[in-house]
Amino acid sequence: MQRDQARSDKRRTLLIVAASILVGLAIIAYPAIKLIQDSRTRDQALSSFGTAASGASCDKVIDDKASGTQIHEPDGKVIMYPVSPPSSGPHYATWAPFGKKFYTTDDRPPVPNLVHNLEHGYTILWYRDTLPKDQIDQIEQISKAKLPDSSLGKFIAAPFKEGDGAAWPEGKNVAFSHWSGNAQGATEAFGHRQFCGSVSGEALTQFMDKYPALDAQEPAGG
Repeated sequence: MQRDQARSDKRRTLLIVAASILVGLAIIAYPAIKLIQDSRTRDQALSSFGTAASGASCDKVIDDKASGTQIHEPDGKVIMYPVSPPSSGPHYATWAPFGKKFYTTDDRPPVPNLVHNLEHGYTILWYRDTLPKDQIDQIEQISKAKLPDSSLGKFIAAPFKEGDGAAWPEGKNVAFSHWSGNAQGATEAFGHRQFCGSVSGEALTQFMDKYPALDAQEPAGG
């Protein structure tokens, strides 16, 4: 009985050691695999991710008369934007970090901080926070992909929550927004929005090429 117990204890110990080694290898391997995947993603064109533009159910671009140009409001003040998601307007004095391109519901800054980024030529991809995880993962890949030259790297993907503004059109889960500068000789500036039903890197590329980062209120910022 003692010998049987000893053999059983030895087998249990070996199983525990083997399991611990496997867990340790997995912990080490995961970040390495993620690093390799991210490296490959950075070399891929934005248009290679998600659905083709022709199949993304994208509406025509909406041109909004810009409001509140360069008006800074104190942090925490509730700002009601006339359109949803916002494409221009008053905003907080601090912008979202220029180096961060993807946000979730856990770390996204307030909308008025992101609107400040629009002032500096950013394009923002807003997505419904209720999107399935696989589609949010696609958006995260897009944020790491090779952006079009016209964007100058000025891009952010962020969730849009139910309480952030008016309801979006039925069936639209993604929206792009950009705040253009005053065209030569024009007295008005415009914000631009486009809604899509599906995630489409190709549709986003077309939008960013149409409204480049240099077409902005303060293109030198950021």
